[in-house]
Amino acid sequence: MTDLTGKTAFVTGSVQGIGLAVAEALAGAGARVAVHGLASEAEGAAVARALEEKGATEAKFFAGDMRDPDAIAQLCAAVETWGPVDILVNNAGIQHTAALADMPRETWDAIVAVNLSAAFHTMQAIMPGMAARGFGRVVNIASVHGIVASKNKAPYVAAKFGLVGLSRVAALEYADAGSRQSGGVTVNCIAPGWTETAIIEPQVAERAAKFGGDRDRGVADLLSEKQPSKRTSDPAEIGALALWLCARVAHNVTGTVIPVDGGWTAQ
Repeated sequence: MTDLTGKTAFVTGSVQGIGLAVAEALAGAGARVAVHGLASEAEGAAVARALEEKGATEAKFFAGDMRDPDAIAQLCAAVETWGPVDILVNNAGIQHTAALADMPRETWDAIVAVNLSAAFHTMQAIMPGMAARGFGRVVNIASVHGIVASKNKAPYVAAKFGLVGLSRVAALEYADAGSRQSGGVTVNCIAPGWTETAIIEPQVAERAAKFGGDRDRGVADLLSEKQPSKRTSDPAEIGALALWLCARVAHNVTGTVIPVDGGWTAQ
């Protein structure tokens, strides 16, 4: 059901964390994978080789600054030249916590650019080709903060709410592209809660400091505040969901936001 042999996937921010886990899941299903992220050419090439070992037909690293629309245009053109993109996963993201009154202007601009505007630019560049071929999957990695808000995260919350809205608009505009037989073109968001990635480490460290540096107690403190399951997610679990959304049988699953949050947003 999830054989992606012959499909090309482009995963932004895929050298670590959720993005890497998604890339690994797609590689395991036989996709060609365009790797991207904050890494040197050597580091990116190493990730690409590891993905090929996991089953990717081919994998290649592409660099590009997701804050810069011109750089994104060049990045998308390079990836599409390597192989027309069938699966686009917008995962690249940055975070900074500070009160609204203290949030630096340049930090606002950077977070909104990477977490929201970059997805607009990649989707605008790549989705028309998907529609022309009758198959495409866009999976945008949003967040519980695209559904509910938290203090001290104004630009992140604004960007993730915007990403959910952008995804729904695109889902509607491309809903009738392709067919059941071809697979159609879908756009969905995955909204992780607390997940074991580098992006949460500053918050974990802040909480751990309350307990003499005990990381486990810091994580437990974070979970008790928001996530009823009191369990973090593993990035591979997000990868497994992204893989299913790419299956042909998911042709009518579009415009959705799927939380993976242990009940956080059910409250």
